[in-house]
Amino acid sequence: MDTPAPRPLVRAATARDLPTVAAILEPYVLRTAVTFDEEPPGVEAWAVRLDDLRDRGLPFLVAEVDDVVVGYAYASPWRPKAAYRHTVETTIYLSPAAQGRGVGTRLLSALLDACSLAGVREVVAVVADDPAAAGSLPLHRRLGFEVVGVLRDVGVKRGRSVSTMLLQRSLR
Repeated sequence: MDTPAPRPLVRAATARDLPTVAAILEPYVLRTAVTFDEEPPGVEAWAVRLDDLRDRGLPFLVAEVDDVVVGYAYASPWRPKAAYRHTVETTIYLSPAAQGRGVGTRLLSALLDACSLAGVREVVAVVADDPAAAGSLPLHRRLGFEVVGVLRDVGVKRGRSVSTMLLQRSLR
């Protein structure tokens, strides 16, 4: 008899989590076009991001399974102009071992709850046209995001043009 996968614990990220966060993102940066980063951010860059989001009152969460961080998600400002202050862009990444186990759903759901508590009204997700992002669209749709547009060939990574899909969800 199979035992169910442990329910992930979702909590606020700390500086102690940042080496693992960096390690989760690195293969996506180096081997896919899921992210348009071309060099993996180091722990120092992650510390700056964590502090910036905390100062803005925006969530940066991690998911743990058996005391191991297996994913992270955060909300960052969508655009710098003041009129966008109630709109954020979400980012979520999981380690390969955590995919397909409900971790993404739990993590993104917790992020949306935290965004709502932070006064966010609109949430945007940007999903790249890359095979490694295959689970991202169903995950976002499952949590109420709708496709609102496509930006064609806006990035070039690993020698190919990459389009992105814009998804949006209202928290009002």
